[in-house]
This record gives sequence, structure tokens and C-alpha cells, in this order.
Amino acid sequence: MDRVNKHLVTGNDFSMGDSLNFNMSGETDGGLGVAVFYEIDGGSLDDYDMTLSGDWGSLKFNGSGTSSALGAVDDVMPNAYEESWDVLDTDGTNTTGSPLVIGGGGGANMFIYTSPSVAGATLKIAYQNDGGGVTVADSYTDFAIAYSPEMVEGLTVGYARVDQKTGISADDTKSTGYIKYAVGGFTIGYQASENEADTKSNSADSHGYGVTYAVNDDFSIGYHSHTYEPDSGASGSGKGTLDQESTGISASYTMGGMTLAGAMNETDNSRGTASNDFESYEFNLSFAF
Repeated sequence: MDRVNKHLVTGNDFSMGDSLNFNMSGETDGGLGVAVFYEIDGGSLDDYDMTLSGDWGSLKFNGSGTSSALGAVDDVMPNAYEESWDVLDTDGTNTTGSPLVIGGGGGANMFIYTSPSVAGATLKIAYQNDGGGVTVADSYTDFAIAYSPEMVEGLTVGYARVDQKTGISADDTKSTGYIKYAVGGFTIGYQASENEADTKSNSADSHGYGVTYAVNDDFSIGYHSHTYEPDSGASGSGKGTLDQESTGISASYTMGGMTLAGAMNETDNSRGTASNDFESYEFNLSFAF
């Protein structure tokens, strides 16, 4: 069980969030692994899922609150806590909406299969039918593949893609590719993403990089940068045409079952809008029992 408390400053406002996570797992006599997750957020049931696993890989069914295969790798650049664009807004002061990022779908009732590692390669496939909560005209399927070659220790490359129908005659093709390399106490990475959309307001490119340093087994620090570049004329739906630029530093420290983590993030031109700038200072305290 995890106990999580978050303390956030957005602009000049203070706010606090909390959640209580339950993770339960076991194994049948036949060797089938079974795991269940529940999250209580704000006093009510929020996210929950169930996972079956074996030598064949794992199959997760998400009842609520999950990321697809692409969504899970929308930004996997090294950081010690949170991404630089992750400007939380627990008290509703950010009325213009959260910063933009190219990611996959999510929602209720999604299946996600993850293969076992074969020669350093792992495949993940997500599927959701048209009644699962994603705003699409048809069902949703995406995939992600990660490869860590045995001959280059510490190197990981990955790619993910989805062809998503967002309306009767509109489609989005989203893709992302990344590379990460760990050597000594350092981990560095670079990632680039693209959304080719029939709806001009959704078309964009993004790129980011990150670096972390593990001072020791318990203490890590990191720097993260992310830029979202809307296509020329890609305005509308609460979005502007300027580059959204985010930077942040983070740190985490573990003491037994307790972890302290924090981040100082800054986003300029959020959602492509001039002077729509945010600064956030986030502190996280978690306990694992």
C-alpha cells in the first residue's frame, strides 16, 4: 500500500492533493500471476486495473484511468520525479488547460498486452473498443516497441505509433521515437514525436531531452526540457501557434519505505498562447508498506 501526498504551488496559489493506492498480487497453483490495483483519490474510487501474467507476457485490463501503449511512452526522458511540462492544477486556477503533449489514448476498459523480452525487444499493444471512453468513431489500437541490445549495455531505443480516427472523416497519425543511454550514474535521453492530423489544430511536432544523475543508491537529481511546436496555422480548440517550451529540475531521495521527491517546473507559452506562462513547485511524500 502506498500513501501519497502532494503539495503544489501554481503561480501564487497553494493547493494539496492526496491519494491512497492499494496493490495486491499473488500466484495460482498453475503459476499464473494475478495483480489488482485500486486508487482512492479525494475520498472516492479513481483508477483500477487487473493484470494476468506468465511466461507468455502480461495482459492488463484497465477499468479506469490508464495510458495506452503510446500514451505510456509520450515522454520517457530521464527525470528524477516529473516531466517539465507536468504543471499540475489541483485547485482549478489553470483555466486555460494543461500544457500540450503528443500522446496516445486512454480511458476506461482498455486491454494492454506486454510481451516477454525476446533478444532485448519488448512489444506492447493496447486495444479499446468504441465504447471504452476514448472519443473516437471506431475502436482504438496502438503499439510500442522497446529494444535494449545486449551488446550495448545501458542503451534503450523505442518507437510507438497509432492511427486514430477522431471523427467520421478525420484521422490522427501519432508517433514517437526515443533513445536513452545509462553509463555510470548518468542517464541521458532524447525523444521526438509527431502528430499528422486531418484537423489542423491538432498537427504538431515535439522534442525533448533529459539527464539524471544518481548520486548514490538513494538520491537522484535530474534536468528535463520539452518543446511542443504546433504546425503553422494550427490554432483553435484553446490552442495557439507559438512554441510551448518547458524546463524543470527534479530530485528524489529514498529512506527505506519512504520516498521524498520534488520538482521545480516552468512552462512558457502554454498551449501555444503568448504570456500563458506557469511555474510550479511540487513536493511528494510516499510510503510503501
